[in-house]
Amino acid sequence: MCDLVARTGRLQQRYEDGCRLVAGCIPFKYIDSDENSDDKSKQIVVLMINSPSGPGFLFPKGGWENDETVEEAAAREAWEEAGVRGEIMESLGCYLFKSKTHQDEFSPEGLCKAKMFALLVKEELSSWPEQSTRQRRWLTIPEAAENCRHPWMREVLEEAFCKWHEDKEISSMENNHVSSVSSSPPRTVV
Repeated sequence: MCDLVARTGRLQQRYEDGCRLVAGCIPFKYIDSDENSDDKSKQIVVLMINSPSGPGFLFPKGGWENDETVEEAAAREAWEEAGVRGEIMESLGCYLFKSKTHQDEFSPEGLCKAKMFALLVKEELSSWPEQSTRQRRWLTIPEAAENCRHPWMREVLEEAFCKWHEDKEISSMENNHVSSVSSSPPRTVV
């Protein structure tokens, strides 16, 4: 049985140049685009959670602590806040934002620097540490952009995540094309 308690407190928190260091992710998975269709193409959806402190949806994120890597912190936040586990795929970059609720002696202005990742969801849990205060919702990318509470998170989604995913798809198609060409028998041209 795993312990279903989220980490709390600031004793292990990392700071750099007056910024609280944060790790987060955009959890995603593929679904059939239309169950009634014979076409089995896949559509990407992302997982967002509500904020207990206001309207709109967020991606899981939280403090990066001294005893973990930034990737471990992002995966932990996905588990604690959204109840999902998966594979950290790629860094989507670092983003600066100001937190109204997390001002402290090390970051009096509430400045935060978030390193965000793409996380391919492999498991959606029925119970998780913050399930009593968080609701989760799978959304298409346009729905997620429309419902995103913070502009910086919308930027991560629309610019970094979409670009990364597009590059990943192109690379996958190129690799499939190269392997199908190389596995074909040579043709004789007359």
